[in-house]
Amino acid sequence: MEVAQVLRMNGGMGETSYACNSTIQGKAISMTQPITEEAILHLCSTTLPKSLGFADLGCSSGPNTLVVVSHFINVVHQKCCQLGRSTPELNVFLNDLPGNDFNTIFRSLPDFYKKLMQGKGDDDDFGPCFICGVPGSFYGRLFASQSLHFIHSSYCLHWLSQVPGLPEINKGNIYLAKTSPPSVVKAYLEQFERDFSVFLGSRSEEVVPGGRMVLTLLGRRSEDPCSREGGYSWELLGQALNDLVSQGLIEEEKVNTFNMPIYAPSPREMKSVIEREGSFDIDRLEAFEINWKQEDNLGDNETNKLRDAQNIARYLRAVVEPLLANHFGEALMDKLFCRLREILADRMLKEDAKLVTVIVSLTRRKY
Repeated sequence: MEVAQVLRMNGGMGETSYACNSTIQGKAISMTQPITEEAILHLCSTTLPKSLGFADLGCSSGPNTLVVVSHFINVVHQKCCQLGRSTPELNVFLNDLPGNDFNTIFRSLPDFYKKLMQGKGDDDDFGPCFICGVPGSFYGRLFASQSLHFIHSSYCLHWLSQVPGLPEINKGNIYLAKTSPPSVVKAYLEQFERDFSVFLGSRSEEVVPGGRMVLTLLGRRSEDPCSREGGYSWELLGQALNDLVSQGLIEEEKVNTFNMPIYAPSPREMKSVIEREGSFDIDRLEAFEINWKQEDNLGDNETNKLRDAQNIARYLRAVVEPLLANHFGEALMDKLFCRLREILADRMLKEDAKLVTVIVSLTRRKY
């Protein structure tokens, strides 16, 4: 499977679109905002060139796409006002794979520019802002040498460049699980290490010395790659697929030959790759939890849990449907996610589901 050709979030603004089902990703952006702001302020304190390059890697589309861009611009502007300096020209690059719904982003830009200028009036010290889309895989070069000062990426780097070459069948699983052979676990880790090292090496060419990166991705705190911390969602999705096998709707071989191109690393695994690659210094490296549930739930009753199950099934569908449809066929998607919703409802009546997220703040070494 050519991951770069089939991996994308559901586009548009429909019921199963990513734009309408990215609340959890929005939570992650909000929770990590203090760390992002800290990195931006540190950058402004050390360098403020005439033109400042910012890139959001894996930008997708929808309400979250321009949130970080807006925050970056406002923090830079406020810091420049405090320093009595004009805001530099801002070159903003929005990157994702070619299948991303860039058209929805571009249609939103006029309103974005209008809101950006609100409260700034005729501020002559606010420099121009240029936004463009950059389609392509971040597992390779995307930008000119030393053209970027700040890179942000949220909930993207857990996606691998390809499905690992597995020496054994990961029978009945679509990701790492307790029943996965050790050789499969090893293959997944090695693929992540290769990909993350390529990512860091590519960015090291593009980021100026002293430039910053803030990367947020799904991960785990446990050092066991097969722990449910990093693969709970895929365990349940795999169960839904196996249930369709039992119903005769999918061939067992179809499930056995499908493996998610994803890896949820531990902070220690990320630190090891960063230190070995050697281009960046770690400023902060933390793991935290995000609750799947709606925050406005009143009480812990069955109605709320069923609603949460419905929401989570839609979140997952918005993220992985194109990937699954490519392998299993579009005709099965409604049945698959209906079954997943039923499984989620049953699990959420018994246990509390949370996502473990890892964030790392990095500085490009000066040498």
